[in-house]
Amino acid sequence: MGATAATLLCSGMANDALQAAPRQATNAPGVRWIKLSSGHKVWTQRMGSGPVKVLLLHGGPGFSHDYLQCFADFLPQAGYELYFYDQLGCGNSDRPNDPSLWTLPRYLQEVEEVRAGLGLDRFVLYGHSWGGILGIEYALTHPDRLSGFILSNMTASIDDYIAYTTRLRAALPEATRKELDRLEAASEAGGKEFNEIIERELYPRHILRLETWPEPVMKAFAAVNGDIYNQMQGANEFVFTGNLRKWDRWADLPKIRTRTLIMGAANDEMDPQSVRREASLISDAELFISQQGSHLAMWDDQKAYFEALLRFLPSVKVT
Repeated sequence: MGATAATLLCSGMANDALQAAPRQATNAPGVRWIKLSSGHKVWTQRMGSGPVKVLLLHGGPGFSHDYLQCFADFLPQAGYELYFYDQLGCGNSDRPNDPSLWTLPRYLQEVEEVRAGLGLDRFVLYGHSWGGILGIEYALTHPDRLSGFILSNMTASIDDYIAYTTRLRAALPEATRKELDRLEAASEAGGKEFNEIIERELYPRHILRLETWPEPVMKAFAAVNGDIYNQMQGANEFVFTGNLRKWDRWADLPKIRTRTLIMGAANDEMDPQSVRREASLISDAELFISQQGSHLAMWDDQKAYFEALLRFLPSVKVT
């Protein structure tokens, strides 16, 4: 997680600053639309080919696949079949105005429908941030479908996430903390000024530690669906009021028997100790902690991140 009304699963840009990015051409190579049981359609794109197939679940809730575009620079060339996918309400997919759709159970059903629509009988599921929540749920519900699971930059409970972001807030400069406290006391913790402070102070430390943000990342931030983010997450990293608030799977992690890679980062807004705990609870898990990266370690520690990922994938059994 890592986005406010405008970022990954737990971070924040003001809604009035958000504009949906234009959709990609629907006839681009590898593009396939999957019709869901609800009648809505979601966008997918295949890149590369190979016996090991990897489906990516992006963060949010409410973001798009765009910030994961860097995967196309690594996996297809290494012989892996890669699938991008915009969740319903996000990116190129349909954007219905129906708040009843923005729930974890419905998104879990959607992932299975996308899997079936793509004909992925055995595949590797990658989940980043909010996509990691979806990934954990899928690994627990449909273990027979998975040949591998990659859990990136996500802890196993919202309580744990909130506890760590509280620590990160306490570590911000004193003047910043006082300004956040003032706005919170004025009941403006969900407002534009509060979110702008988070963007200015928290993001460069714990979301993406690059002076210039890559275009795919900026595109994902610009296209965020704030309605989904607000309903499932809340106003920002420090105000978690959405319907994911009680999510907790720590007790269930030992039930995951799928070959798993747990990925975290020293500068993430997810506690690295919690990431290590996840790896200790899943019996067939490997652990990677980026020492230089943050929540988007696939960008700010790219070499180490993809070296770890590509070391792991050959250990996945195709059948």
